[in-house]
Amino acid sequence: KDAFWHAKNVTVRNSLVKGEYLAWYSENLTLENCRIIGTQPLCYCKNLRLIDCELLDADLCFERSEVNAGITTPVVSIKNPLAGRICVPAVGEIIRDIPGANGEICIKGELAKETEENACQKTY
Repeated sequence: KDAFWHAKNVTVRNSLVKGEYLAWYSENLTLENCRIIGTQPLCYCKNLRLIDCELLDADLCFERSEVNAGITTPVVSIKNPLAGRICVPAVGEIIRDIPGANGEICIKGELAKETEENACQKTY
């Protein structure tokens, strides 16, 4: 629980990361090719990067975070990302209930139909 809270300048690769409230208030955290499991992960982060990561059973992700993420699995819910771009194959719920939650959320199309790696069918 609470792993990577207030972490700065950390890179994690090829790992299973499991816990509640993962990496809140982190800065310059990069997760690459990781499987992330737990509720309310990756909130209140600055310069957060996810590269080819899985989010499993993850709800209320990215609240008030500045994030650029390429996610390979559907996400339960995304809440109020402040800035950046989150690309997912599917998302159950997108919550925007504060001013300034301007992060882009895009739903990837089928890979065969995409013309570039991060192409999206719909942007929210």
